[in-house]
Amino acid sequence: MAKIKVGQIVGRASYNCDIVFRVRNIEGNMAELHGEDMRLVADAPLSDLVPIEEKVRKRLEKRIRDKEESCYHLFRQDRKLVREKSEFEVTSGYTKKNSFFEMPGKVLHIDGDPLYLKKCTQVYDRLGVPVYGVHILEKEMPLQVASLIEMVRPDILVVTGHDAYMKSKGTEQELKAYRNSRHFVDTVKEARKVVPYMDHLVIFAGACQSNFQSLLKAGANFASSPDRVNIHALDPVYVVSKVSLTPFMEHVGIWDVLKTSLTGKEGLGGIETRGALRRGMPRYNDNAEE
Repeated sequence: MAKIKVGQIVGRASYNCDIVFRVRNIEGNMAELHGEDMRLVADAPLSDLVPIEEKVRKRLEKRIRDKEESCYHLFRQDRKLVREKSEFEVTSGYTKKNSFFEMPGKVLHIDGDPLYLKKCTQVYDRLGVPVYGVHILEKEMPLQVASLIEMVRPDILVVTGHDAYMKSKGTEQELKAYRNSRHFVDTVKEARKVVPYMDHLVIFAGACQSNFQSLLKAGANFASSPDRVNIHALDPVYVVSKVSLTPFMEHVGIWDVLKTSLTGKEGLGGIETRGALRRGMPRYNDNAEE
């Protein structure tokens, strides 16, 4: 049997290699695993780990990339319809098209995984959503979120990373049974001390199998995971991008958010929320320094 190393891509034999992980840390005969595309953290004995062959990995990656591209194109299609509606409303009575400009809501994305953060910021850029991304370990997030909000002054906050529900440590209602839900809950509470109102700061919080109910009670607009299932690494991006690119005079329906996500209602949910995009006229060339 090949020796398992930190950074290696593996699957768990006992789970038929259903999820692709990368080895984050090894202590003795146990390995800490982080999902390669799912925001899940798990422990497993080294004897249960199976190295994923390059050919198999590429096939799995292609399947996931195809799903991500399908989600991206669905989002862009939806965005096009919203923008056409905006253009009709804003330029009514004007002969010149596109005479207005848009200011999407700014996102502060705090992520416990630096590789996921990089993937997420790339998608934000593709979607045209302004983002300030920060990698912080989940346990440190409650200590730093307030100062980051004061510095960045975002319209939308994302608090995510890795999580997992551990049945052996308690019921689904108990925060002690989760890897990082307590840290996410505390981070949301600290953020709400700075900006109490849900329409002034929209918050997405959670990762795989997170305590959905506790996150909403803490003050999140959107959270994971209602059915304690795994969520995709990019799900937070599509949820908050919908808010960022929806005019602030309109509400973002929950189904409108879920239909452009990769996981759906089993892994994501929330409350009706006002959009964060603002439109103005006339259109101008922005060469001014900030």
